[in-house]
Amino acid sequence: MAVTVLDDRTALVLIDLQAGTLAAPTKPHPVADVVARAAELADAFRAAGAPVVLVRMATSPDGADATPGRSEAARLAGGRSRPYDLGPVAEPLTGHDGDILVTKRTWGAFHGTDLDLRLRRRGVTQIVLAGIATSLGVESTARAAHEHGYHVTFAVDAMTDIDEDAHRHSVSYLFPLLGEPGTAKEILDLLAAR
Repeated sequence: MAVTVLDDRTALVLIDLQAGTLAAPTKPHPVADVVARAAELADAFRAAGAPVVLVRMATSPDGADATPGRSEAARLAGGRSRPYDLGPVAEPLTGHDGDILVTKRTWGAFHGTDLDLRLRRRGVTQIVLAGIATSLGVESTARAAHEHGYHVTFAVDAMTDIDEDAHRHSVSYLFPLLGEPGTAKEILDLLAAR
């Protein structure tokens, strides 16, 4: 794993760093470490004048805009769509003017949101991804970013999962097919060298 370059117009996209995900047991990285690394990346991107995107998961209170379709999980829940809100974004990441807040209704941050439009208006050609959960929100967003033509970089120590095997599979197998996995430090060093 190695991150080779950051484009001049690179954005940091942080997935689901909200109260609901922060309360879950995670592996392999503890939540506190993920949030600390994400906050360090966000501070560095802001200082460099690069966009920071905070993505949060929430559906309407009546659940009407929840993802439709059959799934085993929905069947076990009696087939009902339920409201789903992971709560507020983690405190060290909030309250910064100029950050972009995106609310998504599905695992990925592109489908049904204006994320692509907001990035393209800023001339963004590359995104750095981090957040929770690696194999769900981060992976879904990475797949869509790749399909939209963005260069994708992964801060693998600034993400974690509820399942260590799922995290490892995404990082070791899938992410190298979609972009460049690396560490937050590698990304920070490249950002500082620009």
